[in-house]
Amino acid sequence: MNLRAFSLTLVLAYVVLAAFAALNWVAIAEPSTLSFGFVDVSVPLGMVMLVFTAAISGLFIVYIVLLQAGVILEARRLTKEVKTQRELADTAEASRFTELRTLLEVELRRVEAQGAVSNRELGARIEQSERGTQARLAESTGTLSAYLGEIEDKLDRALAPVYTSGQAPLAER
Repeated sequence: MNLRAFSLTLVLAYVVLAAFAALNWVAIAEPSTLSFGFVDVSVPLGMVMLVFTAAISGLFIVYIVLLQAGVILEARRLTKEVKTQRELADTAEASRFTELRTLLEVELRRVEAQGAVSNRELGARIEQSERGTQARLAESTGTLSAYLGEIEDKLDRALAPVYTSGQAPLAER
């Protein structure tokens, strides 16, 4: 049962009680002898019961009001605590993002430095390879020149007897 239905039921009960008291006012107001244990008093029993019922109802209303006030105060305290925890979580999240960005920047610098070192090493290897290739080319050129010189020398020696015999070289014939 929600709070509205309960409140409506409570108000309806008080209206019924008030109507009952109004209809039976003569019986409620009729005095009778009541014993309180140590003293006997002549008072209307209906009035005593009506006052007693009103006092207990009043105590219940005060209890409900205090209970509601406690719930409201607890809700406010919890709201403040949740707000504080949310702010702490936001701060921690921002801190983690900052830490992550710093870590990524450091890692990026390390990768860039590693790339630069790799580029220098590659450049040095290429230069060394070019020097080796040039040295081999120079050696091959020298060897080829020596072979051509030998071939030329052999041709000169082989063709020298032909020139001396008076024959024209083959190219001239």
